[in-house]
Amino acid sequence: MKKNPLNKIRANIRSIKGKDEKGKKIFSFSQNFFTVVLVLAVLVWSYSLIQSTSTTKEIPLSELASLVSTNSIKNIVVKGDDVIAEKTDGQQVSTKKESSTGILDTLKDYGVSTTTLSKVSVSIGTDTGVYYWTRIFSAFLPILFVVLMLWWLVRGIKGANMQALSFGQSRAKIIYPGDTKEKITFKDVAGAKEAKEELLEIVEFLRNPKKFLDIGAQIPKGVLLMGAPGTGKTLLARAVAGEAGVPFFHLSGSEFEEMFVGVGASRVRDLFEMAKKNAPSIIFIDEIDAVGRARALSIGGQGEGREQTLNQILVEMDGFEPTQNLIVMAATNRPDVLDPALLRPGRFDRRITLDLPDRGDREAILAIHGRGKPLAEDVNLKIIAERTPGFSGADLYSLMNEGAILAAREERKMVAQYDFIRAIEKVMLGPERKSHLLSSEEKKITAYHEAGHALVASCLPDADPVHKVSIIARGHAGGYTLKLPFDETRLMSRQRFLDDIAMSLGGYVAEKEIFGDITTGPSNDLQVATAMARNMVTKYGMSTLGPMALEHDERNSYLRSMYGKDYSEAFGEKIDDEIKRIMDDSWSRARKIIIDKRDALTSIAEELMRVESLEREDFEKLLLVNGITPKKKKEEIIL
Repeated sequence: MKKNPLNKIRANIRSIKGKDEKGKKIFSFSQNFFTVVLVLAVLVWSYSLIQSTSTTKEIPLSELASLVSTNSIKNIVVKGDDVIAEKTDGQQVSTKKESSTGILDTLKDYGVSTTTLSKVSVSIGTDTGVYYWTRIFSAFLPILFVVLMLWWLVRGIKGANMQALSFGQSRAKIIYPGDTKEKITFKDVAGAKEAKEELLEIVEFLRNPKKFLDIGAQIPKGVLLMGAPGTGKTLLARAVAGEAGVPFFHLSGSEFEEMFVGVGASRVRDLFEMAKKNAPSIIFIDEIDAVGRARALSIGGQGEGREQTLNQILVEMDGFEPTQNLIVMAATNRPDVLDPALLRPGRFDRRITLDLPDRGDREAILAIHGRGKPLAEDVNLKIIAERTPGFSGADLYSLMNEGAILAAREERKMVAQYDFIRAIEKVMLGPERKSHLLSSEEKKITAYHEAGHALVASCLPDADPVHKVSIIARGHAGGYTLKLPFDETRLMSRQRFLDDIAMSLGGYVAEKEIFGDITTGPSNDLQVATAMARNMVTKYGMSTLGPMALEHDERNSYLRSMYGKDYSEAFGEKIDDEIKRIMDDSWSRARKIIIDKRDALTSIAEELMRVESLEREDFEKLLLVNGITPKKKKEEIIL
């Protein structure tokens, strides 16, 4: 692994911030301060301990003279002005004398006779040992404390200056090829077959660029990964680095920006400089739309710093040499708002779209996320994949994790199929609201509402078959009807839209026909049905108005508010009339089914009030009892 010449500087900066190379906290300023205080406290305590454990008793000079006169003193040691005397019983006493007078003369002045003094051993001592060091320490302790405080303050100021100097440096996270914990490869990414095939060329170029350069080919400098949230864009970019065995510089588009203009551009320069010194390498910018929005959309002079950052990215990508093994990868789920300069040839000229996984891919993704989880024998990932159309890779990860949590909550050592089935509903609709108790009247209304949805869906030829009906509250829903297609399709027909709208109105019609009134329950159903009808008219050309696209994408709704609609007010009235016609026709179809099959509606609602949830098998038995043929797969019909 190549060493980065900037690593030493970065390590110094990280040490000032209190972090090591892996981001773990190390010795910081606050820890320095508390350490100094702790050391001083220990020293003061030691000094006081030494003083307190001393057996020497301090007495007046006159008392010492009296002890010498009564022959109670065995010897005297003089250390400067300090006089230490040892009594005949072994106890030590100390006193002070005048510096200009000797101890013998002083004692004579106090009336001690020469004969008595001759019996006492008098010697001159020196300041050594503990006594010497305690005096030195007591003298220099205040000075030491002041010096340490000044040192700590100076280092704090120096650290602040270093942080100010590092303000414009890149905040990229680096994953090196030798990091086995963070490294992933294509084996760890299920699905996305076409995307992997496109990216294999990038891997091959990073491994063996000479193969391409010798034939005059230049690999794309930039790769833009586009797709819905959770489809694995970041994971796939990391897998490319893992397959190629090169350093991976990863950061989000928002990490370039600060409150000061120019910081983002400085960080871009620093990032590309680091990546070039570690080439071959990959730079990955997640959510690039945070800095790569079209510059023409900036209004009122706002976003100047973002524009400078974008300009610097454009300049850096133009500055690649043909022989530099550096690839810039980026991810976004908003490619429509990116600046055209980013997408021109020579920059992000290879664009890869990641779709939601199909049934086979979902099964493979579930198998990957099931690693390390003790699965029971009844777990069938194929059935789970069939019941999760529209789930992204992130949703499937959440599903497997929620299933394991449900099993652990119930003190079980294995994760069963039932746990994953419950986890699907939890991910789609939220957890069960067990505390949300319905009155008998509310329970009856909810049961007829959901029975209306299920019955209409079962009687319409192009509506998806019902897999489960429940009146157990989840999230914001008081109940739900789960319908799933037998076969996944990418295209929606006009008749299928009309059947879905009629199915959405089934609950509304059932409430009105059975109770003669309506509640707030169908509010979301009406929003969904109206949105589908509007899209049929304004986006898909599925109305009598003809094949015209009359509205922008929903995500560009702010453009409509700025520039107005693409049609006149008179034509807008025609659109409203057509939407109302579609809704009225769908309501009539749903009402006819509810009236004609009222016995079946009542049977389903009563069973729901009794058991609260009906799986597909039990629901279809009720349909057969009431003379309605359930929908079957082609394989099931043959059998």
